[in-house]
Amino acid sequence: MRVPNVDLFDPRTIMDSDFSPGEASGSGSGDSDFGFAFNDSNFSDRVLRIEIMPDLRETKADGDGCSSIADWARNRKRRREDIKKENGADVVGQREEQTLNCNMPDTEDGVTYENQDEEAVAMIEGSPTDVGLNSNQIGNDATPSNDSSWNMDCSSVLRVKTIHISSPILAAKSPFFYKLFSNGMRESEQRHVTLRIHASEETALMDLLSFMYSNTLSTTIPTALLDVLMAADKFEVASCMRYCSRLLRNLPMTCESALLYLDLPSSVLLAEAVQPLTDAAKQFLADRYKDVTKFQEEVLNLPLAGIEAVFSSDDLQVASEDAVYDSVLKWARTHYPKLEERRDVLATRLGRLIRFPYMTCRKLKKVLTCNDFDPELASKVVLEALFFKAETPYRQRAHAAEEANAPYRRFVERAYKYRPVKVVEFEMPRQQCVVYLDLKREECVHLFPAGRVYSQAFHLGGQGFFLSAHCNMDQQSSFHCFGLFLGMQEKGSVTFAVDYEFAARSKPTEDYVSKYKGNYTFTGGKAVGYRNLFGIPWTAFMADDSIYFINGILHLRAELTIRQ
Repeated sequence: MRVPNVDLFDPRTIMDSDFSPGEASGSGSGDSDFGFAFNDSNFSDRVLRIEIMPDLRETKADGDGCSSIADWARNRKRRREDIKKENGADVVGQREEQTLNCNMPDTEDGVTYENQDEEAVAMIEGSPTDVGLNSNQIGNDATPSNDSSWNMDCSSVLRVKTIHISSPILAAKSPFFYKLFSNGMRESEQRHVTLRIHASEETALMDLLSFMYSNTLSTTIPTALLDVLMAADKFEVASCMRYCSRLLRNLPMTCESALLYLDLPSSVLLAEAVQPLTDAAKQFLADRYKDVTKFQEEVLNLPLAGIEAVFSSDDLQVASEDAVYDSVLKWARTHYPKLEERRDVLATRLGRLIRFPYMTCRKLKKVLTCNDFDPELASKVVLEALFFKAETPYRQRAHAAEEANAPYRRFVERAYKYRPVKVVEFEMPRQQCVVYLDLKREECVHLFPAGRVYSQAFHLGGQGFFLSAHCNMDQQSSFHCFGLFLGMQEKGSVTFAVDYEFAARSKPTEDYVSKYKGNYTFTGGKAVGYRNLFGIPWTAFMADDSIYFINGILHLRAELTIRQ
């Protein structure tokens, strides 16, 4: 019997395209189907003896009695906690055993491969003597062990299942079995191999072994697929992990299933084979909570993995990055009430979600005095943000392009409800500020026929102002046109006299050209501006040969001066 010469241990050797349920999709359509040889003595060179042990604290099988993903997750979590408790007392003994094995090279005929925390356990039978050997030492010499836990485990075997296996087929699909059958010791040549599992893993293991022959699974139930995925991770069958990942990804996603996929054990999450599934889960959560303001309470209750998925998105619909900062800080204070833990999670995980370069300068000042951040970290991110703001637009776009494929994109602008502005302030000889607002052509397209877009707030003389761009009707000619307005934020009955000027870059010189000047005495909530800033219809303004779009960007400038 010959197995295709493919390195299935490396997920990158597998082509993920052209998947259909009938294909051997887990390991590539080029693999042969050896399903006919499964558990057939005529095509087998070994006998696999599966010892089935009782589950810790009598937990059910992960999928047994679980009617939903949520039930599976709760049951799985209980099992993990119980295993940690059971293994806690055995760690020291196993470490001592490893030390003895390293110092004594003599080998007995029988050998046991053991892993802690639900990892695969196997041994090859050849003599009555059994010795302990951690799976990390496969290929090394082993020594006899008098570990009493082995005898106790033997006495608690619920039942034994025996099947015929082909070592080349299993070794080709799994590094675990490859090491087991080719570790260089004479025990690897023995015909009988024993595998010890918990009762909750029996069904998943049988499905996994069948998959290693046929490259397909009969089950499509989510909880059963998750069980097989965990078994495939445990026995290092990357092709099956990839197969389960695909099937789960094609099933309808829910919030609870997406969070579960992101909460799988770290060994699974780090596996390249499951990356498309975790990516899909992150995208689902990002889309589900795109408009954070509508789901404030739900977002506040998300676990850390969920928060990372939501606030990593470029498409997050928030007023500004200031709002992201406030939301992340509120979540951290809720879930990490202890300052030391909160500082740690902000430094290592949450801080990377905040795009400080797009925060307002007023908010950045508050970051420097925020006790939740380590002072050194706060200084670093604020300084980096200020340097970015001082860069030319070209350099800013270059920084953003460099992070196009990065998981955390500090310099990439989100779809803010309030457009970021660049502000230059003057105190002398008079209080004045110059505000720069850039709009993309696509943003202007979306303004038609009656839309508007607002800038982030900026301040002059202690008072907040904003710019708003409109598509509206020209009152005299009754056609659509582009308008620009200046407004003062609502704040009591304050009055403010301001001289202002609107300008825009235009071809061929690409210099700013003044379009409108005026003066106005503001009161809270009022706005003033020009309904047809360029004096042309909307169609001419948006035309391909429009002189106001330079490389697809409309550059606007507003100068405000407090009138004495």
